[in-house]
Amino acid sequence: MYLSDLPKGPYFDAGSIEVTSSATGYTWPSDMKGQKNQPVRVFLADEDRHSRSVISQELMRDPRTILIGQASSYREARKGVLAEEFDVLLVDLSLGEGQGADLLELVQLRMPNVLSIAISSSEKGDAAMDAFKKGVVGYLLKNSWFGSYSQAVLEVANGGASISPIVAKKILPKIFQYSAPNEIPLEHKKFEKLTDREKEVLRLIAQGKRTHEIGDYMEISALTVSTHVKNIYRKMQVRTRAQAVRYAVLKGII
Repeated sequence: MYLSDLPKGPYFDAGSIEVTSSATGYTWPSDMKGQKNQPVRVFLADEDRHSRSVISQELMRDPRTILIGQASSYREARKGVLAEEFDVLLVDLSLGEGQGADLLELVQLRMPNVLSIAISSSEKGDAAMDAFKKGVVGYLLKNSWFGSYSQAVLEVANGGASISPIVAKKILPKIFQYSAPNEIPLEHKKFEKLTDREKEVLRLIAQGKRTHEIGDYMEISALTVSTHVKNIYRKMQVRTRAQAVRYAVLKGII
């Protein structure tokens, strides 16, 4: 099922440095992915009809994201991902009889620049860790009241990772124990000193808080939080929030 005929909704005025979406209420900088003429393109693969409906409606309401296609089976999804161009894959790894993992592998081989987010009904830490080992950069619970699919898509499209808070809390200890084969041990890396504000942001990230929640807690804008996160990544030489938290714990920063 392809959705090219769906309305794309109101877009931002990209002529300004920062613009506010009436659909989301968020201020969105013009140098981040998810703009008027180039929303982040998403393909959705999930056999649960209700989940597809909820997710697709949310993505299409946000002018920063656009749903390119969706599928309810592995066969339909395989055909769709090979026919469409997209930036982010939202996939239930339990699609069919575990064929969601096969779809993920296919996308990684054919479209290495596509980022993938797992959507699941399981909040077990092991399930999430298995998903991350398969190469996803996000893990979202279908039944969670916390978080937003469009926000998660935008987070990963702009270099971050997105994990439902309850899952983040369960997998952090496992992440600390894991080390990639060719990775330089984090305790041996050197990095530029973090500011007090950046340390506070990092502590809140470790608690599983999302960008807007951190902003509310610190009484700063979501844009300022994103800037702090970018600076943390640059200084720590990491690419994800999980890596930043792991590094901070090993270094005794948090």
